[in-house]
Amino acid sequence: MKEQTEIGKLREGRYVIIEDEPCKILGISISKPGKHGAAKARIDVAGIFDGVKRSIVQPVSARAYIPIVERKTGQVITVSGTTVTLMDMKDFTNFDIDVPEDRVSEMEIGSEIPYIESMGKRKLDIN
Repeated sequence: MKEQTEIGKLREGRYVIIEDEPCKILGISISKPGKHGAAKARIDVAGIFDGVKRSIVQPVSARAYIPIVERKTGQVITVSGTTVTLMDMKDFTNFDIDVPEDRVSEMEIGSEIPYIESMGKRKLDIN
């Protein structure tokens, strides 16, 4: 799911869709309008799910899509290697999610873990 807004209304720390990937805005710089053109915005972002840094330059009046990013909680059902099966605490659906190798030891069956869901993708919300 996504919404649409103008580039000039975006702020740091919010989310935007770049190259069909939901991204967190790391920085925005807006140039002044010149004699022959409108103001431009340079947006530096990092992908939520892939971690890739991206940068775009667009007119301030251009429109961009904003992803709906939901933070949810899931209960650990099983741990198998670097894959964990979680059950959503609201709608009780089960799904598999990958865990970084250094975090597998923290996953205990029955514990509740926060995760992020956006545009059909899920990721553990572990910092």
